[in-house]
Amino acid sequence: MQCEKCGSAVDESMESCPACGAPVPQNVEGFDNTMEFQQALRAIVVEYSSWAVADPEQFVGLLGDYVPDYKKERRFLISMYRQGVLRIMLNENVRELGIMKAKNFMLTELFIADNAVEFVIACFTYMLGWPYTSTLKVTEGDGQDNSDAADEKKTSVNVEANVFTPKNARKYRLTSNVTIPEGVTKIESFCFDKYGSMKTIKLPSSLIAIGDYAFSSCKKLRGIELPENLRVIKEGAFSNCHNLVMVRIPNGVLQIEDSTFSACASLEKIEIPDSVSSIGAEAFACCDRLRKLFLPDSVKFIDQNAFSFCPNLTIYCMENSYVHKYCLATGRNAVIVKSSLEV
Repeated sequence: MQCEKCGSAVDESMESCPACGAPVPQNVEGFDNTMEFQQALRAIVVEYSSWAVADPEQFVGLLGDYVPDYKKERRFLISMYRQGVLRIMLNENVRELGIMKAKNFMLTELFIADNAVEFVIACFTYMLGWPYTSTLKVTEGDGQDNSDAADEKKTSVNVEANVFTPKNARKYRLTSNVTIPEGVTKIESFCFDKYGSMKTIKLPSSLIAIGDYAFSSCKKLRGIELPENLRVIKEGAFSNCHNLVMVRIPNGVLQIEDSTFSACASLEKIEIPDSVSSIGAEAFACCDRLRKLFLPDSVKFIDQNAFSFCPNLTIYCMENSYVHKYCLATGRNAVIVKSSLEV
């Protein structure tokens, strides 16, 4: 393979050309035509300048001219462009932060599947000349399915397919042990807010999203098992759950939003997976009993007030990671470890 910018030999395993720093094209799992889109997008910028991308109508027209085939993928990429994904990437001074925010937006607000998100990011970063290696990059010999990938691998999940509403929750107001039926995909905002009798709740494996303050002020709730398919936990979802002792966040959740576990005074243990990239304002504020917390290297943003009024907390993290630097900058107690197993 040759670098499109300088003609130097590059290997498909490389992220960027060693001679000029230009990104190396790649295919993403489920999208075996990613390279064609990357090269077309870059050609548009080179031939027509970045102004062509800034004009939505011109961009859509040129993309149709440069990639006349793969209509479903082209429509999907255009849809993400119109949703503002590229704008999110460009609005940040730090590239990595722009990419992270764009991913979070597609995954948590638009509920786009992981491989489709990687397809969009791989295309837009290549167009901008930003080196990027997708976590779902496909190399030669991986065995791609050349059938219509956009149909075979769905690009979105319908989180609104079966929403559990506050009206549905009313019959549980005086119930101690609650079971949400299978098939529910989303628990709406404020659904169980201030349900003071609830001690346990069983969530369905189909659940994808928990809305704002869905379980806030459930003061007798001691533990909750979050299903593996869960991807979104919105702001304040478990705030003021005074008896909540332990939570394991499933892999796939990307961010701990503002006030998610604030004022959970009994919270002693919480497991945060490698998928989490950001922790919002007062996410764990006033968690008095929280003493040990391992934050993975995937975390790239922590609000300065995320752990306010947590006097006993020590954060375990990787050396020289963002989390380590955050602890040094804020004076937070930190212990360097090699993995969560050391906590």
